[in-house]
Amino acid sequence: MLPASNRLRRSDDFSRAVRSGRRAARRAVVLHQLAATGDTGPARVGFVVNKAVGNAVLRNRVHRRLRAVLATRLPDLPAGSLTVVRALPSSATASYDDLVADVDGALRRLQKS
Repeated sequence: MLPASNRLRRSDDFSRAVRSGRRAARRAVVLHQLAATGDTGPARVGFVVNKAVGNAVLRNRVHRRLRAVLATRLPDLPAGSLTVVRALPSSATASYDDLVADVDGALRRLQKS
C-alpha cells in the first residue's frame, strides 16, 4: 500500500505529468514522470488502468500488482516528482515478475535522461 503522502489524487496532477513529463514505454506499462522544480516534498505516484486491460477483476489485479511494485521503488524516485503508471492491455496477462522488469526498465530509462 502506498502511503497517503505518496499518492496522486488530483486530475490536474495526472494531466501535468502526462502532458509535460518524460515518457518511457515497455511491453506492459508506460511511465510518465514530471521532475519537481524546487519541490522537496515526497514523490507521488498515480495509476491509470483503463477498460482495455480487461474486466474489473483483471484491472484491480493489475492495479494491486503495480502498486506493490512502485511501493518498493519509492525511495528511488526523485523527491517531489509526479509519476503516472499507465497499464497497457498486455499487463493483464503479464506475470508479477514481468511487471517488475517492465517498471524497472522504464524507471532506469527515465533516470538516464
